[in-house]
Amino acid sequence: MTASVPTPVAGPIGPAVPLDSGVAPVDLAEDLERFNARLATYLKPEDIARVGAAYVYAEAAHRGQMRFSGAPYISHPLAVAETLAGWHLDPHALIAALLHDVMEDTAITKEQIAERFGKVAAELVDGVSKLDRIEHQTFAEAQAENFRKMLLAMARDVRVILIKLADRLHNMQTLDVLRAEKQLRIARETLDIYAPIANRLGLNALYRELQELAFRHAHPLRYGILAKAVKSARGNRREVVGKVLEAIRKALPGAGIEAEVKGREKHLYGIYRKMREKHLSFSQVLDIYGFRIIVKDRPTCYLALGALHALYQPVPGKIKDYIAIPKANGYQSLHTTLIGPFGTPVEIQIRDTDMHHVAESGVASHWLYKDESALDQLQKKTHKWLQSLVELQSTTGDSSEFLEHVKVDLFPSEVYVFSPKGKIFALPRGATPVDLAYAVHTDIGDRCIACRINFETMPLRTELRNGDRVEIITSPNAAPNPAWLGYVKSARARSKIRHFLNTQQNAESTALGERLLADALRDIGLALAKLPAQAWERFKKASGARSERSVLADIGLGKRLPAIVARLLADGVEPGAAGVAGVAPENRAHPAILIHGAEGVAVRLGTCCRPIPGDPIVGLIRKGQGLVVHTHDCQSIAKLRSERANWIDVEWEPDITGLFEASIRVVVKNVRGVLARLAAEIAETGSNIVNISMDEDSGDATTLFFTLQVTDRIHLARILRALRRVPEVVRITRYVDPKR
Repeated sequence: MTASVPTPVAGPIGPAVPLDSGVAPVDLAEDLERFNARLATYLKPEDIARVGAAYVYAEAAHRGQMRFSGAPYISHPLAVAETLAGWHLDPHALIAALLHDVMEDTAITKEQIAERFGKVAAELVDGVSKLDRIEHQTFAEAQAENFRKMLLAMARDVRVILIKLADRLHNMQTLDVLRAEKQLRIARETLDIYAPIANRLGLNALYRELQELAFRHAHPLRYGILAKAVKSARGNRREVVGKVLEAIRKALPGAGIEAEVKGREKHLYGIYRKMREKHLSFSQVLDIYGFRIIVKDRPTCYLALGALHALYQPVPGKIKDYIAIPKANGYQSLHTTLIGPFGTPVEIQIRDTDMHHVAESGVASHWLYKDESALDQLQKKTHKWLQSLVELQSTTGDSSEFLEHVKVDLFPSEVYVFSPKGKIFALPRGATPVDLAYAVHTDIGDRCIACRINFETMPLRTELRNGDRVEIITSPNAAPNPAWLGYVKSARARSKIRHFLNTQQNAESTALGERLLADALRDIGLALAKLPAQAWERFKKASGARSERSVLADIGLGKRLPAIVARLLADGVEPGAAGVAGVAPENRAHPAILIHGAEGVAVRLGTCCRPIPGDPIVGLIRKGQGLVVHTHDCQSIAKLRSERANWIDVEWEPDITGLFEASIRVVVKNVRGVLARLAAEIAETGSNIVNISMDEDSGDATTLFFTLQVTDRIHLARILRALRRVPEVVRITRYVDPKR
């Protein structure tokens, strides 16, 4: 569809629909008047004309379409554009806001928009538009892919998300007309994604409004009860609020400080979240009122803080300086909690005018207050976060995983730590040294082996606290540990670890699969290197495999049996073709696969029997696990005799080096100091103790379980001989855990 629209002249935007058209333009008159008034405050007449042309174009495109409320559809894009005009966004963004639904709801294309309104506006509209849901199997997949597209478009141009947030705000304001289940879904989506994004971009006023609207629709009964309780409490606490306001307004001028003082009631969702997180009843939430003090400059903020602490007693540990260390979204203020009249806690925020602009409008302040130098740091932080989305995209497998990482990154709580050189890093609450390592650089994260927190060596899983000084220790031969995924908190760290492990597993499983397939082909007289291309093509077509490499990786991971793949490949080889190895199967030697140790993801040592060099071993291919190596007498192997087709001949590498874990059980007499003597003997033999546990047998004997690091079977035998020399040792054996 090509909309034929008149070209407007410079001047106010007016209804493009005749009064007798039946579309009820009268309903839009007040909205258009307010929109015009906002545009006139900061746009040139020629820019207003361009926006007017977009309005006329959008109205013609949506003509005849109605919202669920019964209002003409054009009222929605107009409301979105009006929100952006409140932030003083440029004409390109306003045009895109007015046209943001035409690609979804009409036959108008991106090319037509670009031709009529320019490439910039067309790109913005495309970034906001949803994808075709038919491409995806489920609604959740479609939503995840939509978020992925939108967030990556936002990384290229932040105006995309500003339009989308304004779009979501108006949808939330008009949500009452939808079915209850749809209200709930949209409200939860708003709380999970859109409100946190608004907070991450510093759009505080929008963030609070989205939270309130989502809370009202997601939990209507709780919202109603809490609203009634707050209204009832207003009267009871009015005297306290009045006294605090009066005292502050007297104290600040008395200290020579000019300030604007505002009392504000806390948002219902903030009260509700506090009740849930701290398990409080409403009567226990005393601080439902807060106060905001706005002064002329930064030094005066600290003077005001001193004056307030002289007025009321501050609560220890409740003073936060977000001016010296701003939040990641650029927010700056001093926060303090005071004990007010009648012992009531009073929360106060102190900021200057520039900080107030950024706190309320965040990244949109770039357009609202272009001359403010205070915005430079905010823009840098925003740009850094947006670029991190692009980086996440490059290391993430699918849309759902990408969205999961972004959700992790949107949590508002943060902890601030210092590098040894004094650089400040903002990390999610609960972050560990591994998160910090990846925040510094991917290579630091991949190679970290230990850390020092406040000059003390600590485990990598230690939870960091505000003000910690953290030093990361690295090794050139180290690699990410899969266990890290159990405790890292940042999206960047999680994404980088998964990417490394997936890449490593794929490479190792492909190499292993190649060896196994070559072995299976040799059994039937064929050579893998000489297989004709048509044999592989026929196999891929029949099995649905993407590539030869993916087939080899599947074999290495136990997802395909090498013997079956070999037989299917042989079906595609003509008799006498170059693929024939010329070696009779019965005369073929079966070289065993050499094991280098616990060196990878595709080849692992069984945790049940803990094989070490020198032990007779056998390999077992398990689906999704790759090759698992066990000792010959392992009980797990004995239970799997029915899977003999999956058993693989394996041998230890002759010149194997490294440390391997072995478990022993030691029964000792209950004598003081016996554990210290055992530990000393183990250390003398050059072994490390990984773990110790205890199981009391009787009053005079105790069973100790040690997990030790050894180089091979001979090293373990030397340790056992040394421990037998300890007089208190009653019995000692190598131990296999039956539970594993």
